[in-house]
Amino acid sequence: MQEQREIQYIVVSFSHKHIDIALREKLAFGDEEKLTFLRTLCEHSAIKEAMLLSTCNRVEVYASALDTKAAREYILHKLEDCKHIPVEQLRALADIRLNQYAIYHTFSVASSLDSLVVGETQITGQLKDAYRFAYENLLCGKDITRLVHYAFKCAARVRNSVDISSSHTSVAGAAIHMLTLKFSQYGESLDSKHIAVLGAGEMGILALKHLAKHDVQLTLINRNLRNAQNTLENLPEEIRCKVKIVPFSKLQEILDHADVLVSATGAPHNVISAEMIRPSAHRRVWFDLAVPRDIEEVKIENLEIYKVDDLEEIITKNKQQREEKAKDGYGIVEQCTQEFFKWLQTLSVDPIIKHMRELAKDSSLKELEKAIKKGFLPSEYRHNVEKILHNAFNTFLHKPTIRIKEAGESINSDPIIEAIKSIFDINDEIVMLNKYKCEEYLTQPKPKNTKNPKEP
Repeated sequence: MQEQREIQYIVVSFSHKHIDIALREKLAFGDEEKLTFLRTLCEHSAIKEAMLLSTCNRVEVYASALDTKAAREYILHKLEDCKHIPVEQLRALADIRLNQYAIYHTFSVASSLDSLVVGETQITGQLKDAYRFAYENLLCGKDITRLVHYAFKCAARVRNSVDISSSHTSVAGAAIHMLTLKFSQYGESLDSKHIAVLGAGEMGILALKHLAKHDVQLTLINRNLRNAQNTLENLPEEIRCKVKIVPFSKLQEILDHADVLVSATGAPHNVISAEMIRPSAHRRVWFDLAVPRDIEEVKIENLEIYKVDDLEEIITKNKQQREEKAKDGYGIVEQCTQEFFKWLQTLSVDPIIKHMRELAKDSSLKELEKAIKKGFLPSEYRHNVEKILHNAFNTFLHKPTIRIKEAGESINSDPIIEAIKSIFDINDEIVMLNKYKCEEYLTQPKPKNTKNPKEP
């Protein structure tokens, strides 16, 4: 009989902290490519469940694994096959975290403590989308579900306890703030400028919301006009009345005449090629929020093109203040990490089944002793009656045991197990019998509050 191995968590991360935008572009995934990649990962015997988070600032694989070393190598080699980046380069750049470190990192990401703009809320929706995609395509189950749901719980606690927000708590907000600073350097403001937003996705709409606070002429360009119209209808009236939607066929005209362009499409390639970028007598400032980038790199007079990584210029100005506040956030993340592993240990069905059998055995033997003391049963029959009682409660508990084990493998196992614990009055101290084993973690120092620990 094959030995049952415990599930462990692993995160393989490539983020803005150590990967430049050129490599993040190569690593970025579209939905169809993401599906193929995740299915390939889940085919490996070492990987039980997997989820992929791909944003402008990070590409991360989250997985539950039976063998983290085998899973780690397989993930890196499949990334090499998919993205044509040498595995040696991926291994050198990957931020790989296991178990407690993986949980700590996941909770930090969900709480936006690991974001380029600390305190931004967009990452929550991105993480939800990544989970929904994996779940709906049967690529994750109870392991990733537990991880993500607890991550959102942690994020809510951080958000409600620590003020890590700022006036530009999103990449789009920081970009618009940077644009205002750029124009102020020229003795100008955004007011009265013609500003075009390319892309009606979440990032583009966030940019529109920030731009609508200024007295500007706003144009929204999207390849699908109906999608743009539907999206705009969900915005407040004060924003809608400022925005004019134009067809994608007008893009060249907009590029030639708009003062500002904010591009944020989900295209897997350049939308604006070098041939489309023509000389102009007036100053233009473009901001490319997409990864992969929408705008082909080019140098031309009177045109400044900025990308996501250029946001460091504005973000670092308030960095010290946010880092001081983030320390408290990391303290909450560490606490939630410890709580999560304690909670996981209480969800094991084996100690619950064992305790149920012990309760049945103790009850049977107590009744047997009473019967002998009261003279209902000769003491010489004790051994034979014990066998009968043992067989009786084993027969009685056989089907419930099978059902409980089946429930333990279900996506809905947690409320079922908690209900069983409540019915049989089984407290968490009783089921804290199985330790979450992890040799890698036992050799590592405890995560600090002030930084995100990294696995060697």
